[in-house]
Amino acid sequence: MNTRLNASLSYHACLLDRLRAEFPEADEETLLDTVEGLSDLDEVISEVVRSRLEDIALAEALQRRRDEMQERLARLRTRADKKKALIVEALEQSGLKQIRREDFTLSLRPGTPGLAVIDEAAIPAAYWRPQPAKLDRQALLTALKAGAAVPGAALGNAAPTISLRTR
Repeated sequence: MNTRLNASLSYHACLLDRLRAEFPEADEETLLDTVEGLSDLDEVISEVVRSRLEDIALAEALQRRRDEMQERLARLRTRADKKKALIVEALEQSGLKQIRREDFTLSLRPGTPGLAVIDEAAIPAAYWRPQPAKLDRQALLTALKAGAAVPGAALGNAAPTISLRTR
């Protein structure tokens, strides 16, 4: 698609240059209208737009599917955790310490204690890890857009963009 667009764009530019040379008195709008009728650039761009819309639709569908699968994964993990808690409770209440089967062996063991932070301020500095400073890009951009002068930063040149409405 990129090759066809480049070829069409080159042909369009070549036609425009030839028309400008042959009809130097013609205004730019007339020249552009003439070239538009002689080239297929608008059709090729239209194909790229349609292909882009299709890519966006596929990406959104995949995003929804991924989100659904993430939710399903979370439900399965929650369900597995609840079943584990049921098994532990049943083993504790029954006094069973081990169950042997041909496909698994289940043992009830004491767990390892987890960390419980009671007072963060009382913890010595040796147990703290310093974090490097991170630039708050959004706050910086907001300040620059509001007209603030920030040393070492400026708003860049805005690249052209497209506006596309679909029916």
